[in-house]
Amino acid sequence: MVLNNYTSTLRSAELQDFLKTLQSGGLVLFPSDTVWAIGCDATQPASIRRLYTLKNRTPQHPFIILVDSVDMLKEYVGHVHPRIETLLYFHNRPLTVIYEEPRQLPKELIAPDGTVAIRVVQDDYCRGFIQALGKPVVATTAYREPGQVPRHFGEIQSDILSGVDWVAKHRQKERHFEDLSVIARLDEQEELEFLRD
Repeated sequence: MVLNNYTSTLRSAELQDFLKTLQSGGLVLFPSDTVWAIGCDATQPASIRRLYTLKNRTPQHPFIILVDSVDMLKEYVGHVHPRIETLLYFHNRPLTVIYEEPRQLPKELIAPDGTVAIRVVQDDYCRGFIQALGKPVVATTAYREPGQVPRHFGEIQSDILSGVDWVAKHRQKERHFEDLSVIARLDEQEELEFLRD
């Protein structure tokens, strides 16, 4: 495996453990580009179903998908509007966008209205392991619903810690994390609509 400038921010042993866990269908706990998240390989339906169970959540409220680049995004979405693409390049905060026309993704990640929520990550750590995996990663906040978003690693509940197969060491001692991502979509008039800011 060739490690580029993104994956070089990851320790080699940690990266190998992360990849091995995801490739074998496991769940991982990691610091995303927003908050601590539980994740899995976004192309493995069994892993996604296991994540729904751990989160006590139904497929009517599907998870966010993380990709490493706009190029990867375009592999899984039929069309990226130029306005959205421009926003992705220039938006300063992590931005999750709701897209129509998903493709090559399990039905477990597609909302009842046929859309998916995808974020191009801005954090080198996240970008590195997604790029190394070569596929999108599911990400959902590390708490069971209903619950409170953990502000740092120390606030993650024990049932979450025991329910995953691998836990990242990166940023465990930090006590400040970013807010949840902004969520946006294009409305019927092709105007940007911010669902969470």
